[in-house]
Amino acid sequence: QVQLVESGGGLVQAGGSLRLSCAASGLIFSTVSMGWYRQAPGKQRELVAVITSGGSTTYVDSVKGRFTISRDNAKNTVYLQMNSLKPEDTAAYYCDARTPAGMYYWGKGTLVTVSL
Repeated sequence: QVQLVESGGGLVQAGGSLRLSCAASGLIFSTVSMGWYRQAPGKQRELVAVITSGGSTTYVDSVKGRFTISRDNAKNTVYLQMNSLKPEDTAAYYCDARTPAGMYYWGKGTLVTVSL
């Protein structure tokens, strides 16, 4: 059974930093692409960042230069380092896993709130 468990969310002031973690189990972590998505109240879920099994990364323009996605295959964990946070980064953040066979799995999310 695949499980993705996010952690690290919380309340932070604008300009601050948070590091999100997503621990995966039940899959061959080194073979999957991992992504972070976010969904703000009243808005659609949007892709924030992706890291492939080979370590290539992609970011949405709004977070480039501020967020960094990374992975530790030994710990089956993907991270999202978020710096220079802005109120518009407030959202529920979700990680997803995409297997080579085309299966998608989602975590339950962690809430990030950025105050002025």
